[in-house]
Amino acid sequence: MMEKTMGLLGHWYRGGTSKCWLFDAEDVTPHAGNREEIRSLLADAFGAADARQLDGVGGGTSTTSKAAVVWATPNGEADLDYLFAQVGIGDPTVELGSNCGNCATAIALFAVQSGIVPPRERITRVRMRNLNTGAVLSGTVPTPGGTVPRSGLARVPGSSAAGVPVSLSFHAPWGRTTGAVLPTGNVADQIWTGDSRLTATLVDAGAPAALIPAEEIGIDLSSMTGNLSEHLPTLVAARASAGLAMGLRKPEDPPQNAVPKVGVVAAPGDYIAADETVIAEDSHDLRVRLLSMLAPHPAIGLTSAVAVSLAAALPGSVVANVARPADSFIPGVPRLLRIGTPAGVIVTEVTTDDNGNVIEVALHRAARHLATADIDVAQTADLTA
Repeated sequence: MMEKTMGLLGHWYRGGTSKCWLFDAEDVTPHAGNREEIRSLLADAFGAADARQLDGVGGGTSTTSKAAVVWATPNGEADLDYLFAQVGIGDPTVELGSNCGNCATAIALFAVQSGIVPPRERITRVRMRNLNTGAVLSGTVPTPGGTVPRSGLARVPGSSAAGVPVSLSFHAPWGRTTGAVLPTGNVADQIWTGDSRLTATLVDAGAPAALIPAEEIGIDLSSMTGNLSEHLPTLVAARASAGLAMGLRKPEDPPQNAVPKVGVVAAPGDYIAADETVIAEDSHDLRVRLLSMLAPHPAIGLTSAVAVSLAAALPGSVVANVARPADSFIPGVPRLLRIGTPAGVIVTEVTTDDNGNVIEVALHRAARHLATADIDVAQTADLTA
C-alpha cells in the first residue's frame, strides 16, 4: 500500500466575511454521489487533521474552512443544487448538516462567472437549493448589458475588501431541517447546561439556532473584543442540549460543532466592536454574538442572521423581548432589522405576507473570485496490484 494523489479542481471565493472552496460536481466525480467519500476528499484537501490545516488549502479558522459541491440543475426546482461542508480544524471531520449564506453568496457569483446561469440584460437571478437542508435561496448579481462581473465596489461589515455586489434572499417555507420554524412548538424553552437552566428560543430558519439572553450566561455585550473563553463550555453545552430538544441528534449521538448555531442576544446599547470602534446605541435594534464551530464568529453568519430575524418577528421570543420596538409589518414591504455584531451593524430586510408570516429575509453582500487551483488530494491505494 502506498499513497498517490489525484487532482481536484477548486474555485476559491470570498463571500461576505467567509472564504469558500467551490467544486463543480463533475470535477468531484466519481465522489459526488457518495457523501462519505466527499467528506474524506474534503478533509484531505483542507488538511483538516492539523490544527493549522498546514498540509491543505484550509484557512485554519471556521470562517475560512468551508466548501461546497455544486450541481447544475437547469430543469430542477432551482438553477443549481449545492452541498455545503464545514470542514474540521485539527479534526478530520466534515459536517454536512447545515448551510452558509456567505458561501451561497459566492456560489451565486460563481454560477454567473462559470456559465451555469447565463448572464441576463440587467441583473441575473440565481436560484440555489441547499441539499443539506432543502432550503431554496436566490442570489441577484448585476450583469449590465449581459456582461459578467469580475470586480466590484461593494463592501460588508467585517471586511474592508471590495467585491461584486450580491443580494442574497432566503425564502419560506422555513423549518427545512427540523420540520418547523419552532421545532419544540414554543417561542421560548428551558434548556439545561449541567446544573444550570437557560432560557432559549430554538428556531429553524436559515439554519437551526439556539438564541439565549446574554445576561443569563453573564456575557457583557458592551464589548465584543474578547474571545468568550470563560463562557465557551456553557455555550457548547447549550448547543448540545438544544440539539437534543430540536431533534437534531439522539441522546447517544455525539454533539455537533456546526449545528445548531448558538449565540446570545441583548438589547441595543453602546458597545465596542472587535476593531475597537464604538458602535452607538441608536445605530442598531439589538446586539448579537454567535459561535462559529468552537470560537466566536467575527461578525455573524448569514443563516444565523436569518434565524435572528425570524425570532425577532415572534412575540415572546428571547430576541423579540430585547429588540427595539419596531413599526408593524406591512405585507409585502420589507422592514429593516439592524443587528449589532462584533464587525459592526448588519442589516436584514424582512418581508411578511398578509397573515404576518415572514416569507423572505434578504441581505446585501459582496463576493469575489480569488483563485482557481488544481489541488493535490492524497489517496491510499495498492499500487502493486
